[in-house]
Amino acid sequence: MTLPTISEEKEAGLTPKEIVRTLDRYIVGQNDAKKAVAIALRNRWRRKMVPPELGEDILPKNIVMIGPTGVGKTEIARRLAKVANLPFLKIEASKFTEVGYVGRDVDSMIRDLMEAGVRMARTEAEERVRTKAEEAAQDRIVDILSPRPSFEEAGAEDGDSRRREKVRLLLKNGSLDDREVTISVQEKGGMPMMEIFSASGMEEMGMNLQNTFSNMFPGRQKEKTTTVKEAIKLLEQQEAQKLVDDDKVVEEARRRVEQTGIIFLDEIDKIAGREGGHGPDVSREGVQRDLLPIIEGTTVATKYGPVKTDHILFIAAGAFHVTTPSDMIPELQGRFPIRVELSSLGKDEFRRILVEPENSLIKQYTALLKTEQVHLVFQDDGIDCLAELAVQANDRMENIGARRLYTLMEKLLEEISYDAPEMAGSKIPFNRTEVERTLKDIIEDEDMSKYVL
Repeated sequence: MTLPTISEEKEAGLTPKEIVRTLDRYIVGQNDAKKAVAIALRNRWRRKMVPPELGEDILPKNIVMIGPTGVGKTEIARRLAKVANLPFLKIEASKFTEVGYVGRDVDSMIRDLMEAGVRMARTEAEERVRTKAEEAAQDRIVDILSPRPSFEEAGAEDGDSRRREKVRLLLKNGSLDDREVTISVQEKGGMPMMEIFSASGMEEMGMNLQNTFSNMFPGRQKEKTTTVKEAIKLLEQQEAQKLVDDDKVVEEARRRVEQTGIIFLDEIDKIAGREGGHGPDVSREGVQRDLLPIIEGTTVATKYGPVKTDHILFIAAGAFHVTTPSDMIPELQGRFPIRVELSSLGKDEFRRILVEPENSLIKQYTALLKTEQVHLVFQDDGIDCLAELAVQANDRMENIGARRLYTLMEKLLEEISYDAPEMAGSKIPFNRTEVERTLKDIIEDEDMSKYVL
């Protein structure tokens, strides 16, 4: 019986309500979308608990999120993957072209997801052997600092053991951190990275060529002089890589990607229009047709072997300003049975975004300027004013949702951020009067705001 992985242990303990509560720490509102993704994640765990012959036929219920930009679509998917430590890929649907056109084909997203899965599995595998890697790295440093002598002399072995043990103690307590040593490190292969964008199969051919050249020109050892502290880190990485079984890493990564992987397809509305004839968008419907087998379930060749996509969860998102989900070809619509609409943000939501999330904007800027010994104090009426101005700016110009707060905060703190090194020890309050004084003129001057905000 195999031991559960870190992600499986997390997933098993996450109920839908707990998932929503976790998402609430980072994202304001959008409860329908949070509930939909929480149920989808819990269903992944439920499927593992049913008999295998039945679980094979329980397919993920893919989700399409509909809502204007800046309301939290991407953040919900990204945080969901972090909650359970699952292989996750965010990619824009507009990057893909129909097979036969120059550009990326849809299969590449599965290869990218597999790469993410391998990195995740390798990191966890190296973490499990971290203690052994540290000991091996220390042994190598001790060998450099205290070379073994010839044992022809009587008693040399005992003296050497005591000397080496003393060096090891100095190494552990950090006394030798700044001493310089010369170590051997692995150079990467000499062949440059290659990526081929062309017709079907060519990208895969480029991938295979790159692997072939890397095997033909493997990395060689080179001497590097650095401090003991830095050398320990480099040698720990080398030793951890030696202790990890690459085949097991790849197998674990493939299992995770196939059973728990999540792909976030952003800007799905950009490929939703039907063919109009000529021009740069001529392959949009072709991309939709190419996506169908991937989302429905197929096998994609990667450099780590074939990967099945049957149980990968796809979450699509789009603003759908010009198009609607019904503009997608019917077959693709059927692959996304769950639709959730995210609401636009108003003053109350903007105010909450400024203060409530675990890493809210005000907390971020306060912490940044605190490094210069400048203390920002945002008063309630100042925060209310920021929220009101964000609503006004979105009404007057393009509605970019919560991203408007970034531009307002940057403009509000521009002079302070510039002068901060000379303002150490200052305490700067931001009330409604101060916020209005700094931002009101820019908001009201529509011609100017087009360029500034």
